Amino acid sequence: MLLSRYQFEFLEAGCDEAGRGCLAGPVFAAAVILPDDFEHELLNDSKQLSEEVRYRLRIEIEEKAIAHAVGIVDNIEIDAINILNASFLAMHRAIEKLHLNPQFLIIDGNRFNKYRDVPHKCIVEGDAKYFSIAAASILAKTYRDDYMKQIAEEHPEYDWHKNKGYPTIKHRETVMKIGYTPYHRRTFRVSDPQLEMF
Repeated sequence: MLLSRYQFEFLEAGCDEAGRGCLAGPVFAAAVILPDDFEHELLNDSKQLSEEVRYRLRIEIEEKAIAHAVGIVDNIEIDAINILNASFLAMHRAIEKLHLNPQFLIIDGNRFNKYRDVPHKCIVEGDAKYFSIAAASILAKTYRDDYMKQIAEEHPEYDWHKNKGYPTIKHRETVMKIGYTPYHRRTFRVSDPQLEMF
């Protein structure tokens, strides 16, 4: 069972991102503040859930969250500042959009660029440990998937409606055959042998 909070003294927001490892499209991040007593038997790391369950949970999260917001950094910005900094920037943008100011942040992962003067804690695999980070992972993932399905209509040959911009074999082969789109990240190596796992 996931935990409701890392600490109970300050108003806490969980943050996570989606799309770091993609060849195309933005990186999305979400920030979520949940009630102290929030519990859900299905809520977990978005990667562990089916697409259908993720979208069902998004509705519940948005209904029950005290505050929630999504931030976006596009491929142009990613190429300019690198994907790690872009992920942090997307989280900052999500936090800025919250209608309540969090007093403490819990971040999925092991690194983060401090947001203003708000204290934070980085938690490896935090999306499988805390409800608010899991909720953020679901919002970031589903909103990014929606975006990738939308732009897939402009460039159907890349299969973004299926691969969501991740470096599948077909996606990489298509890039090498017909080139980049305006949505591709030019600093990501399409032929990188480390991507053979996809």
